[in-house]
Amino acid sequence: MSSHGEAAESNRRGLRALYRKEFADHLDSKRFFLIFALMLLVTTASLIGAVSNLSDAVSESSEFIFLKLFTTSSSSIYSFATFIAFLGPLVGITLGFDAVNNERSQGTLNRLAAQPIYRDSIINAKFLAGASAIAVIVIVLGLYISGAGLLLIGIPPSIEEVFRIIAFLLLSIVYICVWLALAIIFSVVSKHAATAALICMSIWLFLSLFMSLVASGLANLLFPLDGFEGLTNVMSNYQMDLLLNRISPYYLFSEAATTILNPNVRAIGVVTMSSYSGAIAGSLSFGQSLLLVWPHLVVMAALAIAGFAVAYVNFMRQEIRA
Repeated sequence: MSSHGEAAESNRRGLRALYRKEFADHLDSKRFFLIFALMLLVTTASLIGAVSNLSDAVSESSEFIFLKLFTTSSSSIYSFATFIAFLGPLVGITLGFDAVNNERSQGTLNRLAAQPIYRDSIINAKFLAGASAIAVIVIVLGLYISGAGLLLIGIPPSIEEVFRIIAFLLLSIVYICVWLALAIIFSVVSKHAATAALICMSIWLFLSLFMSLVASGLANLLFPLDGFEGLTNVMSNYQMDLLLNRISPYYLFSEAATTILNPNVRAIGVVTMSSYSGAIAGSLSFGQSLLLVWPHLVVMAALAIAGFAVAYVNFMRQEIRA
């Protein structure tokens, strides 16, 4: 028991040391500065667009004004939530595409594995450090848009709005960690960082831009909407299109973010008139909105964990001291 305890403590010390090193490397790198500067730039642009169109958004609904800073877009600038959905994966990919293969090509992975630490501490520290860097970026951006928005509009958020913003930021961190895990997978299995980056970028662009077209095409192929038969296929077509779209983390996050940041969203997915029968008109509470998006959060967390597990297993099976 004593030797087992000493081994566990040694493993924790090694993991902490590697985590601090990897996290410091992220924060000190030019890459981190550039990706953070890019996200700060688009956040500023989205905030300017939201403030300029806030009067139009308030004319439609005067409730939850502070949340509109995150969801309101202008004619030429997307909202902050939309920017996170599309550019968030770029953050995860940038922080993880060369986590392992770059060290292998430089020969530093051999020296790292030769240290008196457990081998799994290497891959664990890299993922945890990347996730921590993602959390820093998302939280800073959230505080920035909240603080700047408070100064610009002069209306403080309510307690429920604060809870919704926190939930949205946590959701964003989990979402970006899915792409971090994907990037680390290809960093482990690919010999060259450029190959891993190219594969990750291709998957990101396909799932973000083209998945909806593929889903719509397959749904129309399986359940045609032409002619008399199309009248009976409308519901099946929509359900199939929704199911295929939800394969994409981009769609899952967009759906969940909209529900969290817009209390007027009362349902997700297929909605019939019977669903609203007896329902009281009005916005949902934070707890009710959270119940709607809870499956989305669980699925994205499962994707991040599964992605890391794949990277972990492949890393542990590789011979790195050869």
